[in-house]
Amino acid sequence: MSIRRLPEHLVNRIAAGEVVERPASALKELVENAIDAGATRIAVKLSGGGTDLIEVTDDGCGMSPPEMALALERHATSKLPDDEIDQVTTLGFRGEALPSIASVARMSLESRVRGAEGWHRIVDNGEVVSEGPAALPPGTRIRVESLFARVPARRKFLRSPRAEYAASLDVMKRLAMARPDIAFSVEHDGRKAFHVQGNESGPERVAGLTDRALAENSVAVDFEREGLVLGGVAGLPTFNRGVADHQYLFVNGRPVKDRLLIGALRGAYAEMLARDRHPVVALFLDVPPDQVDVNVHPAKTEVRFRDPALVRGMIVSGLRRALDEAGHRSVQRPSEAALGMWTSEAPASPSPSGEGLGWGSAVSPSPALDLWTGPTPNPSPEGEGLRYGYVSDRRPSFSAPPPLARAEPAIAPVPQSVQHPLGVARGQVAKTYIVAEAEDGLVLVDQHAAHERLVLERMRRAMSEGGVASQGLLVPEVVELDEPGCDRLEARAGELSDFGLDIERFGPHAVLVRAVPAALGKGDVHALVTDLADELASFDEALSLKEKLDHVAATMACHGSVRAGRVLSVAEMNALLREMEVTPHSGQCNHGRPTWVKLAHGDIEKLFGRK
Repeated sequence: MSIRRLPEHLVNRIAAGEVVERPASALKELVENAIDAGATRIAVKLSGGGTDLIEVTDDGCGMSPPEMALALERHATSKLPDDEIDQVTTLGFRGEALPSIASVARMSLESRVRGAEGWHRIVDNGEVVSEGPAALPPGTRIRVESLFARVPARRKFLRSPRAEYAASLDVMKRLAMARPDIAFSVEHDGRKAFHVQGNESGPERVAGLTDRALAENSVAVDFEREGLVLGGVAGLPTFNRGVADHQYLFVNGRPVKDRLLIGALRGAYAEMLARDRHPVVALFLDVPPDQVDVNVHPAKTEVRFRDPALVRGMIVSGLRRALDEAGHRSVQRPSEAALGMWTSEAPASPSPSGEGLGWGSAVSPSPALDLWTGPTPNPSPEGEGLRYGYVSDRRPSFSAPPPLARAEPAIAPVPQSVQHPLGVARGQVAKTYIVAEAEDGLVLVDQHAAHERLVLERMRRAMSEGGVASQGLLVPEVVELDEPGCDRLEARAGELSDFGLDIERFGPHAVLVRAVPAALGKGDVHALVTDLADELASFDEALSLKEKLDHVAATMACHGSVRAGRVLSVAEMNALLREMEVTPHSGQCNHGRPTWVKLAHGDIEKLFGRK
């Protein structure tokens, strides 16, 4: 077969395959052009998820008729005036977007330069069908209709309108975050999706487009090293999500999804988050143009750094420094009892000789610290006269008081450990771990991880027997989410009811929860529904939730299990141990972590040098 030069229309379609993957890709290119044109207001209208219509209107510099004709030719751009491609400061520079989109859709291009008449040009799948004067304010308006209508091989691989709309909305959110000085509005099928004003601060824009609670549960990032500047907001480790879709990364104002940056982000939070949880962050990295190559991906979503080690180290250091400065801040408010144990403690009763109770001499409290806490009750009558409390650092010291423990009177005979593989409960450590004595050693159980597995197995059994029992809420709970999240839950509402979760749509940005799985008890309904909405985003629409049973049930079980920090009675601890012994897979939680460990008698003897 001889080599031949491809015709222009086929070249454009091939280029469209690289640049225009889906409606969201076309929308991204058009909005980036508007930003590069100096627009202060950008309005977007979508229909059918962007497949039927994409309309972008801006108040930028506009184009003259000759420039409009040139803009529809391949590799024609105004963004490289001096051929220095390594000094690119604009979002676009290839000059491929408009001709590529026009080759696979019907495009109407209208533009007007200030002080001149407007002009329009219509291109239908690569052919110019009309042009002439147009009435519009200064700026540009582009309409893209019937995307891939004449390319059925591409059209059939598009997802549902809801999924395409969710992708388009995500693109718009990222671009709006990158430019808080520009006003953006998005409308879908006649309904406004979001509208943000211009001249906002970065944190305000990010919080307004992600989660309003982020402003109160995040830290500001401001770090500089060797000419690189890192800014943005980072959510506290306790303010996390079930998927990584809420991580927004920008390089020189360009939204990117770069593996190096994602890996650095994961490394910064590595010791603070479980493997299945992800932080909510928006990071803005400013790099000298000659230190980054933005011309490594047709859609410009990936970049390459000249010194990747410097960039990674800077992101890890900057995030950890910001999180360290947050100190003890947490999204979850501790119980009053736990807070009291943290802020105030009663010292051991010292004797005149300083011997006290055998833990060394007592330390006199600082008068300045006495201002923070009032008198505390004596732990025992022997301490009469020592009625003071104080705040102090929990430093390891021989002067520290002996640990306080909880004793519970025996109401029923203590069961024999020989009868049970996991033994019988003897106590609880840190309100998280159950200490049990077995015939052949000491057993430590993570109560949250263990109960999480038990709830999951109960739900599996219930599903195999026809459905999960639900518990109606006395007062239905309203959970606010973004519109795509509500759409995903609404589309799966029937299947979720089989899992015991009864929900219905409650406006564009909320769902109403009427019932929850009975096995979950008094769980956090808001967190459960939020995580489920995130989980559904990663599922193939062709699969039913029953085919993803483990994912859905595991998400529900995690929210319905006994939390770390809850005090359990001896009877509750033994009931948990007995159920673990008869439940399959109870040796590990839903995330693969062990639920219990055992120290054999021989291991304990080795620790004390008896063997």
